Amino acid sequence: MMNRQIPSPSSARPLARLASRARPAALPAVLLAVLLAGCASPDPRYYTLAQGPDTAAGQAAAPARPPQAQPLWIEVAPVRVPERLNRPQLVVRDGKDSGELKLIDLARWSAPLPDELRDALSQQLQARLGAVDTYQQGLSGVEPVYRITTEVVRLDADVGQRAGAVINWTVRRLPDGKVSAGRTQSELPAPGAIDGVVAAYRQIVASAAADIAAGVEGLRR
Repeated sequence: MMNRQIPSPSSARPLARLASRARPAALPAVLLAVLLAGCASPDPRYYTLAQGPDTAAGQAAAPARPPQAQPLWIEVAPVRVPERLNRPQLVVRDGKDSGELKLIDLARWSAPLPDELRDALSQQLQARLGAVDTYQQGLSGVEPVYRITTEVVRLDADVGQRAGAVINWTVRRLPDGKVSAGRTQSELPAPGAIDGVVAAYRQIVASAAADIAAGVEGLRR
């Protein structure tokens, strides 16, 4: 029979010391993983100015006009905006009287702001006028009857308080060049956080679309 040798207490001590040294060495890696998980940046939220089927309460959707036998051909040109606003992030006031602006990095437009504004205006105008936007639809072979150009002079907000805008617009009847021009000025409450600001901006776009639609109707008479 073979005899198994049992290590003496004195020979086991170095092994125990080695194991005790190895365990703490693994702790920093675990702590580092926990810290990295806790410090991970949240994903940004993306916003659009277009009206959806779930239009929020208090927002007036564009009244739809019945389809016409002959569509009203319009062209909604790209919207001009100040360069300071032409950012992926929402630009708001800093909440002080300094006149400074700040970017909200976690709140971004789903498309460049000029495109957001153009698409939202086009959506509203097509619904209000029963029209077809040749620019949006890519109808290069169709001559529009009315060309609509807009320029944002001011678009700003104090988060949780108010939002305002000044938008200049022009409607030109292409066959004879007759023009109707105007300015939409709006100041609205924007309660809550960024969602409230975007909801107010949508209402401002709807107000501008209503004014522009009235300009088109004036030229049609």
